[in-house]
Amino acid sequence: MATPRLRLGTRGSPLALAQAWEMRRWLAVAHESLATAGAVEIVVIRTSGDRITDRPLAEEGGKGLFTKEIEEALADGRIDLAVHSYKDMTTDLPDGLAIACHLPREDPRDAFVAPAAASLRDLPQGAVLGTSSLRRKAQALFLRPDLKIVPLRGNVGTRLDRLGKGGAGGIDATLLAVAGLRRLSLADRITAIMPEADMLPAPAQGVIAVEIRAGDDGTRELVAPLNDIVTDCCATAERALLATLDGSCRTPIAALAKVANGKLHLDALIIRPDGSECHRTQRDGAPADADAIGRDAGAELKKRGGADFFAER
Repeated sequence: MATPRLRLGTRGSPLALAQAWEMRRWLAVAHESLATAGAVEIVVIRTSGDRITDRPLAEEGGKGLFTKEIEEALADGRIDLAVHSYKDMTTDLPDGLAIACHLPREDPRDAFVAPAAASLRDLPQGAVLGTSSLRRKAQALFLRPDLKIVPLRGNVGTRLDRLGKGGAGGIDATLLAVAGLRRLSLADRITAIMPEADMLPAPAQGVIAVEIRAGDDGTRELVAPLNDIVTDCCATAERALLATLDGSCRTPIAALAKVANGKLHLDALIIRPDGSECHRTQRDGAPADADAIGRDAGAELKKRGGADFFAER
């Protein structure tokens, strides 16, 4: 068997593998030499986040749990590039690693999924909503403080299986990324797409980021043609805001940037985990100023929230 030209590292969940295959297809389109069988090897790496299934990830350090082992393999030379859901990545990359490109963004919004309600607002009083995302929990409680929020871990299929089941462990509804459902060909399970006014997505939600060793010019040249400029710009603004706020899985932060008519628009918020207080801001500016726009919005939200905004009550 021929030695692969590229070894692509990924988690082993169905969604992560779907994203890895998407990356492989993009590489095959861009480079004829990578379209042959065996040219790109997909290397599955189990991460800390995959092993922790019985407690919230925020209790174990939050962001980075789905990338740590993959980044170690990249740094050690066991793989040549890594494919990540960008929203899972820490704002500071390990020394020697770099983001080389962003694939075109999928729909960044959240999906409401329920067997017996048309929308989050239509759920009955005291309904059970399953989610392990503090961001989704906080925004849901801001809209519906009567809801009972229960942790919901596992891959997308596992979470969907708990819908509508009575008794212990059953839930009435959940919230999932539209991007993930589409990439898994499960868009038919979407009851409604959440309006951005009600549920702003996580920074970089729907973005696939490709990580390489910073000095690997050969791999950088191979993936450079795949970089989507608009996605790059929007992710830059959202991640700059996150970095300014020192965001982690314990800090409910949401942001969505869009480019239209040559202008960048950023919508962002911070919210207490119990949904009791929310601060929101918007920015408009030149796409070339994406990083500055994100940092400026983050600085405003940080000032408005105050030093103890994310302290547990």
